[in-house]
Amino acid sequence: MSRGRPGRGAILKRTMFNVVVYFLAGGVVTTAIVLLEESGLRLLSGFATLIPVFTLIAYFFIGESKGGTALSQHAQLVLVGTLVAWVPYMLVIIWLAPHWGAYKTIGAGLAVFFVLAITFLLLTQHFGWFQ
Repeated sequence: MSRGRPGRGAILKRTMFNVVVYFLAGGVVTTAIVLLEESGLRLLSGFATLIPVFTLIAYFFIGESKGGTALSQHAQLVLVGTLVAWVPYMLVIIWLAPHWGAYKTIGAGLAVFFVLAITFLLLTQHFGWFQ
């Protein structure tokens, strides 16, 4: 018996389920990281911060819906994008936080991150990298 394509209702239901899973996973991990840090458990909060929760969840769904090749290509894109945008963001945080405080430093870091990330993604789209 062939299974045919799922209807719009089934797709919407699955999409909503995925959104709830993303939301809950992100909220639980974020809360845990803050509570661990506030409790003086810096080693555990650092470890929890290093766990790629959003990537992990997204990769389960990308692999399931698009397959291994798409998952591999996405991982390559993220790895290079991390070097291009996330590493400079972290360097800005490291260098500026002692001088500017949290809010200004995070704002500057995010500005650097977004400029580099958007530039990188536009270049990948223009040149067809990671497809």
